[in-house]
Amino acid sequence: MNTPHHIRTPLAQVRGYGAAKSGTGDFWVQRVTAVASIPLTIAAVVIMIILLGRNQPAAAQILGSAPVAIIMLLFVATITIHMRVGMQVIIEDYVHDELARLALIIANNFFVVIVGLTAVYGLLKLSFGL
Repeated sequence: MNTPHHIRTPLAQVRGYGAAKSGTGDFWVQRVTAVASIPLTIAAVVIMIILLGRNQPAAAQILGSAPVAIIMLLFVATITIHMRVGMQVIIEDYVHDELARLALIIANNFFVVIVGLTAVYGLLKLSFGL
């Protein structure tokens, strides 16, 4: 009787890690943030439509209200996390040079942090007048 030969060691089979050694964590983070982003994106678009034609103080007042600020903060958080994971998966899949891959992943993380913190700072400044 022929038994199948596995290339992976028994420990690797038990852990369930693939070639990237990261399991399914990134997969689930990307799916959860994608699902969470659907209603938050719709809400953000509705808020932006409401802001059309308003002057700066009126727009600041609307964006500074607690419910709108919370929706927008959640929107920024889910979108930036989703963006980071998605771009990291693309980098890991298509960049084959180790040094370039590492540099791009670091740059991706810095970019996401800068974008996220900038958006959060703007929303908090409107909400609390920091």
